Amino acid sequence: MEGFAERLDKAKKAIDEAEYIVIGAGAGLSTAAGIDYGGDRFVKYFRDYIEEYNFTDMYSSGFYPFKTSEEKWAYWARHIFANRYDVGKTDVYQKLLKLVENKEYFVLTTNVESQFWINGFDDERIFATQGDYSLLQCSRACHDKLYYNEELVAEWMDKTENFRIPTNLVPVCPVCGEEMDLNLRKDNFFVEDKKWHDMNGRYYDFLHDIDDKFVFLEIGVGFNTPGIIRYPFEQMTYSNENATLIRMNLDYPQAIPENRDKTISFDESVEEILDYWNSGI
Repeated sequence: MEGFAERLDKAKKAIDEAEYIVIGAGAGLSTAAGIDYGGDRFVKYFRDYIEEYNFTDMYSSGFYPFKTSEEKWAYWARHIFANRYDVGKTDVYQKLLKLVENKEYFVLTTNVESQFWINGFDDERIFATQGDYSLLQCSRACHDKLYYNEELVAEWMDKTENFRIPTNLVPVCPVCGEEMDLNLRKDNFFVEDKKWHDMNGRYYDFLHDIDDKFVFLEIGVGFNTPGIIRYPFEQMTYSNENATLIRMNLDYPQAIPENRDKTISFDESVEEILDYWNSGI
């Protein structure tokens, strides 16, 4: 791998010369922004759950088989609050916006914390493929309407006792009467509403309209769901002579052999990289 400074300059040149930027954002970007699902931040929000349930982090605890719906929603109220409503704008996302705001850009993300919207990225230029913590859906997907949950999350947290919400606050689908669920892609019942399909259409329209040099700026995308961002970005880089792939990943920065000359890889700090690129703007 080339030296850090050389790669920084090479990538900045590619960004400066690009007419279009396609951002692919995975969990590593939110972690870099401070939305860490473990460590001190987990202890801050879930000290009582650590003592009661022996939880170790927010990711694995999200799969815990709670015995009752009252327990499940008490936990998820805290989880949603911590990662969606109690975060606000973050420096890393703000620095990323500064980097691309004067370019033709589009965001493809598997993150579900709404950070691109919170930080002021253009609503028409974001495709969040995997759902959003702020939205509820019917658990059986009997209809495709989604429901904003901020007020309900606040009520759940306010009325939780002994790690349970009141039974009358367990969310129920207004159409079929089944229990509601979070709008997260985890099974075959994930609801893709009209906005999801509109976002999807705008993303593919953007790709179709690219007619000059462009950069795939991939940040924090590993191998949890590589078929959404990582593999397509590699394939499109390989098949397009005008494309450059900039990959920022602490654990998996490497390029595939076919794209070695078209990929600039970083395993250094995302924030440090963005600071350097923005210093000349």
